[in-house]
Amino acid sequence: MNSCFEFDKKINDAAEKAEDMAREIFEKINCTTEQNQRKMLKAFQNARVSESHFAASTGYGYGDRGRDALDEVFAFALNAEDALVRHNFVSGTHTIATALFGVLRPGDTMLSVTGIPYDTLQGVIGIASDGGSACGTGTLRDFGIRYEQLDLLEDGTVDYEGMRSRITPDIRMVYIQRSRGYSLRPSLRCGEIEKIARLAHELAPNCIVMLDNCYGEFVQEYEPTVGNVDLMAGSLIKNPGGGIAPTGGYIAGRHELVELCSYRLTTPGTGREIGCTLGHNRELFMGAFNAPHVTGEALKTAVFAAAFFELFGYDVTPRYDEPRADIIESIMLGGERELIAFCQGIQQGAPVDSFVVPEPWDMPGYDSKVVMAAGAFTLGASIELSADAPLREPYAAWMQGALNYHSGKLGVLLAAQKMLSDGVLGR
Repeated sequence: MNSCFEFDKKINDAAEKAEDMAREIFEKINCTTEQNQRKMLKAFQNARVSESHFAASTGYGYGDRGRDALDEVFAFALNAEDALVRHNFVSGTHTIATALFGVLRPGDTMLSVTGIPYDTLQGVIGIASDGGSACGTGTLRDFGIRYEQLDLLEDGTVDYEGMRSRITPDIRMVYIQRSRGYSLRPSLRCGEIEKIARLAHELAPNCIVMLDNCYGEFVQEYEPTVGNVDLMAGSLIKNPGGGIAPTGGYIAGRHELVELCSYRLTTPGTGREIGCTLGHNRELFMGAFNAPHVTGEALKTAVFAAAFFELFGYDVTPRYDEPRADIIESIMLGGERELIAFCQGIQQGAPVDSFVVPEPWDMPGYDSKVVMAAGAFTLGASIELSADAPLREPYAAWMQGALNYHSGKLGVLLAAQKMLSDGVLGR
C-alpha cells in the first residue's frame, strides 16, 4: 500500500489473505471473460461495424444503420435470434415493462416462479408489497392481465414440484427473475434457468418464458437464451453497458417476440424502423465491447469482498468460492449502524462525489428507507462500484460493480476502515 490511503494493519493483513484466497477464482473469471470477449469481437465483425455506424440521426431516425447494427451485435453476443437496444429505455424496469406490455394481452396470465419480483416491478404488475393490488395507474392488472406467483422454497430455490402443479397450458408467461433483488435467495445460473424453461415449455408448450436478466450478462460463458428462454431484458447501466453507456436497455430473444416489443416501444406498424439515436451509438457500441471485461472486474471485486468480510466473521452470499450467477455480493452486517457505515465507506472509494455522506432516504418505488452509495460517472450505474440496502432486517448490504478490480478492492477496504473507525467492524 502506498501513502495515498492509510489503512489499519488488521485491514491490510486481511486484504492480503483475502486476495490469496481468491487467486484461483480470479483465474476462472479470467477464462470466462476471455471467452465472452471473443464472442463480443466476433459480434462486431459479423455486423461489419464501421465508423459510419456512429453517425447521429435525428427526428424519426429513418435508415439509422448504426441502430440496426447495434441490435445485431447484441443479438449475437447474447445468443439470441434478435435484439432491441435503445438509449431511450430509461431503466431496467422500463425495459422489462416494455417487454411485458409488448407480448401480454388482456386475459393472459403471468406466473412468476421466483417469488415476488423486484420492488420497482411490483408497480408495473399492479401488486403492493403486502401482496395486495395497486391498480389505477396503467398497470398490467388495469389491462386485464392476471398475475400469479409461486413462492420459492425455504432455502430460496425454485419449487419445481410446485411448478408441475401450478403451470397449465393456459399460462401465457412464466416469469423468472435471475438476480436476488433485495433478498438473500441464490441468484440463478444459466443451467437452473434452463431447467425452469424446459419444464415450463413441457407443461405449457405455448407459453413465453421471460427473464429479468439484470446483473447477469457475461457472468457465464453463455446466456440464458441458449437454454430455451424466449425473451429477456436488462439495463445498459449494468453489465452490458460496460460503464460507458450513459443510459438505455435491451430486449433479446425470439425474433417475433422482440418485434412485438418494438411495437410497444414506438407504435404498431413502425416498431424498430424509427427512433433517432442522437449521437449515442458510439457510446453504446463502446460500452458493449468493454462489457465482458468490466463484468469480470466486477466479479473479482465481489469475490474479494466476500473473502475479506468472511475473515471478519460476517456471513456473505455467495461465499467467495461459490459459483456466481450475477455481480451482486450480499454482506450481512447485522445492524443499522454497520450498514450505514459500510455504505458511507464505499462512497469514500468513489471517483465521483467521494466527499458525499450517504444517508437513508425514502427512495421512490421502495417500501422502506434506503441507504445508497453510488459515486458514479453515470447516475445510478450499478456496474460501477455501488452498495445499497433498505433499512430493514437482515441489515444486509447489496454491493455490486467496479469498473476495474483495483479501484473496487480499494472501495471495499475503505468501507471496512470506516466501519473500524465507527467501532462496528467485526462480529
